[in-house]
Amino acid sequence: MSTSLADVVAVACADAWRGDGEIFASGMGVMPMLGARLARATFEPDLMVSDGEAFFVAGDLPIGGTDKLVEGWIPFRQVFDTLWGGRRHVMMGASQIDRFGNTNIANIGPWKQPKAQLLGVRGGPGNTVNNATSFFIPKHQSSVFVEQVDMVSGVGYDRAEKLGGFIARRHDLRRVVTNLAVLDFNSPGHRMRIVSVHPGVTVADVQSNTGFELVVEGDVPESRPPTADEAAAIERIDPRGLRHRELPA
Repeated sequence: MSTSLADVVAVACADAWRGDGEIFASGMGVMPMLGARLARATFEPDLMVSDGEAFFVAGDLPIGGTDKLVEGWIPFRQVFDTLWGGRRHVMMGASQIDRFGNTNIANIGPWKQPKAQLLGVRGGPGNTVNNATSFFIPKHQSSVFVEQVDMVSGVGYDRAEKLGGFIARRHDLRRVVTNLAVLDFNSPGHRMRIVSVHPGVTVADVQSNTGFELVVEGDVPESRPPTADEAAAIERIDPRGLRHRELPA
């Protein structure tokens, strides 16, 4: 039986938290939440995950499930205390992202007269200058991966370096996971680099759907499928298959 794209992406999201230990793993949306809970269920048992409301939860709480075993209390105001202390790794979305990881979730087009009004900057600035941040982008295309974002909601490596001091020391963009590939910024100048391509995808496919030149180092591997334990955990955590609504099988 072939592995679905959604399962490969779920594993790629989970791997973003590999090695984090006892911190708050915060996933914004179905796939990031699945990734955080999958990491905790398999290779990062010390991670703390929330129900998306106000509690840290134990066990493999299904996405959308209500029968929860509460480990601790994490109301919204306390999230900010954890964020400012840096003991958090969030995976969020981006409507635009550039080669240095500057992201936009606020508006498309000029600020004074945008073509589309989006969420606003929300938690983008605080996340990107205080705690580790990764991104899940379900549709990798050149209108999202752009030369320059229309509005900086989240701080990229070029801006963090110019700001210097505390911000440059704390700034940590880990991974970008899409329907085509896994990317990071572990390259000279912290420019976006291809880490792996998903099954059936080529490096050329990824580059042709990106509005700037990506860093490619040697032979790019294929993104890994889930292990047997991970596949079982995915089914426990997402029994309704909500992941397939974001990424068709």
